[in-house]
Amino acid sequence: METIRIINFIIAAIFIVCYSYQFIFVPISLWMQHREKRAAKKASPANASSEENLKRYAVLICARNEENVIGQLIDSINNQTYKGEVTTFVMADNCTDNTYDVAVEHNAVAYVRESKDLIGKGYAMEALLKEIKRDFPEGFDGYFVFDADNILTPNYIEEMHKCHLEGNEAITSYRNSKNFGDNWISSGYSLCFLRESMYLNYPRYKIGSSAAISGTGFFFSNKVLKEIGGWPFHLLTEDIEFTINRVCKGRKIAFCRTAVFYDEQPTSLKQSITQRMRWARGYIQVFRHYGKDLIYSIFHGSFSAFDMTMNIMPAFFLTAVSITCNMAYGTFGAIMGGDIRIALWSMLETIINACSMLFILGVVSLITEWKNIHATTARKILSVFTFPFFILTYVPIAFAALFVNPGWKPIKHKATTSSLSAELTGSQTVRKIS
Repeated sequence: METIRIINFIIAAIFIVCYSYQFIFVPISLWMQHREKRAAKKASPANASSEENLKRYAVLICARNEENVIGQLIDSINNQTYKGEVTTFVMADNCTDNTYDVAVEHNAVAYVRESKDLIGKGYAMEALLKEIKRDFPEGFDGYFVFDADNILTPNYIEEMHKCHLEGNEAITSYRNSKNFGDNWISSGYSLCFLRESMYLNYPRYKIGSSAAISGTGFFFSNKVLKEIGGWPFHLLTEDIEFTINRVCKGRKIAFCRTAVFYDEQPTSLKQSITQRMRWARGYIQVFRHYGKDLIYSIFHGSFSAFDMTMNIMPAFFLTAVSITCNMAYGTFGAIMGGDIRIALWSMLETIINACSMLFILGVVSLITEWKNIHATTARKILSVFTFPFFILTYVPIAFAALFVNPGWKPIKHKATTSSLSAELTGSQTVRKIS
């Protein structure tokens, strides 16, 4: 049984080698935040973007049975401070509710798509862009992508516009959560996305590397659209596929810290498992399709390619190896009547070390983003203790994703009546369809 301890030690060592650079991101982020604060105190108030530099933007929303929340998103878009032209487009994708009607009611240009074979956001995005090209042949200068449950801060498009004017052709933004305080699942997601924003994407951007797009809240220019030729990304994680496509072509995705949007996190463990299994399976698909290009880029000096490869593959492979070895040794030891305490203790040590590391990452994210989190003090504090267990639930999910393809299934969302939503949508009441 001593062998299993050696195996677990080797796996842990490989984890450290693969991901130690992400720990370096933490002090980089903290230092850059400190520098920005000092610079902001000395700088004079920034002027609004000149009207001569205004662009025509399109907002793309692919929604499936989202009548409860899509109105809030469109209202927050209509409530933007940006002075240029913004047109909101909605693809009601395989809907059986009133998503289309609600979108039109809130002044969006809406389309309907029905397909039992081509299921997923990637196909809906492709169809929506084709409709826009047909009906708006003059096109747009850039495109924003949101999910129906998102809500934007009033200056979101204005801040992304500034980032675009700096020469960035693809940009992701700061992802916050509407329902951090619902339960340990929603707070687990929320801390993940806050950490991803400030301790992955922010330092990546600051050191000149590429940020990664995470599902929603991103922008790409018309130049990028022409380069990729529509939207050819149809894997289970089309966002990561788009990111890897950019990186493999030597392009970079910027990060706009001042553009903030909120989305709704799952609160059901069943829904969370389904969603994260789709993500894990999608990472495997992406590596299968782009693995050779990523490895080629790594050996030609691309840190972004290395970073994205670490993001999508080693953790799942190492997790699967660890689970398989520990289960095999534990079962073999029990059958042979041997002492399995060494194996159990080795597994416990691994779990304790992982929880300690995740706890520290959670604490750092919580402290630095404290003012941005909309939850009670008690819920915020409790979240750092439940955060490691939320992440550890990814272990069996990732393992199962090696053998099970969950397909694309929608996550049910509910309208929120919080003061935050009323403020961001520019309304005093929030409409909910029963």
